[in-house]
Amino acid sequence: MLKQEIEDGQASLADPAFRHDVLRGFDMRPRAIPARWFYDRRGSELFEAITDLPEYYPTRTETAILRACAPDIAALAGAGRAVVEFGSGSSTKTPILLQAVDPAAYVPIDISGDFLRESSGLLSDAFPGLTVLPLEADFMKPIALPVQIAATPKLGFFPGSTIGNMIPHSSVDLLRAMKASLGEGAMLVIGMDRIKDPAVLEAAYDDAQGVTAAFNLNLLERINRELAGTIPIDTFRHRAIWNDDRARIEMHIEAMADVAFTIEGRPFSMVPGETIHTENSHKYGARDARILLRAGGWTPVGEWTDPDGLFAVILAEAQPARSAP
Repeated sequence: MLKQEIEDGQASLADPAFRHDVLRGFDMRPRAIPARWFYDRRGSELFEAITDLPEYYPTRTETAILRACAPDIAALAGAGRAVVEFGSGSSTKTPILLQAVDPAAYVPIDISGDFLRESSGLLSDAFPGLTVLPLEADFMKPIALPVQIAATPKLGFFPGSTIGNMIPHSSVDLLRAMKASLGEGAMLVIGMDRIKDPAVLEAAYDDAQGVTAAFNLNLLERINRELAGTIPIDTFRHRAIWNDDRARIEMHIEAMADVAFTIEGRPFSMVPGETIHTENSHKYGARDARILLRAGGWTPVGEWTDPDGLFAVILAEAQPARSAP
């Protein structure tokens, strides 16, 4: 009785949007849950561990590019902008940009509040003279930025090729929303992963140590914990698949046997081989990236890549809309 009361209390505290997306996702065919729900505290910690894995090239490659190009970004963007980071996580790449651009303020935006507050505190300690204004929010939705930077020109920061987690029309919608939030004349530093050997890509999303598998399966742990789920997690496995037609890595959670479970008392079942689609990671050719940015209202003004062409960092500007070239 007490156990059930505790479970009911936990479920009542769950994010209503999380509940909606999970229940809707299990009703869909094929099943799918948005990737943003990976990032509870444990998920955020696991993702940070992924970025240090030998197979996961994006973080170290983008970091090296940023170190090399930060002075160029500073020269093009100018000093005194408020840096607004979308999906800041642990903000590990942020100091590289902040040291270069002499910002007026820093606004980290993240959906994981505890993680956001910890990383913001560390960054405040590292930059004691900088105004840090953490904002707990889902950057996939319209965002009202802090009033303290309303009149300050903005420099958006969106590293990690997070843009690749969205299907193209959602990516364009997000870029347009960023332009609306940051304002005309704003600039955006964005990381975009390049198309490459599928074997390299699949290894990056299915590492030998199983950290990415734990990250993916943690979504089921979260459902059990926050939505009174009874999912037998050891009945599922992580899968990473290269979809060449759509130029993306897909992450799935696959049932390995017939399984039945409940979520907030609602019954569900799956058969062997059936999956829950949890994430896409689209990869872009150089022209693809520029077209996507322009579709979202951003004009590329600078681009940098590593010697092997694995990854690109692009600086774009929110210029006035034009009806002709």
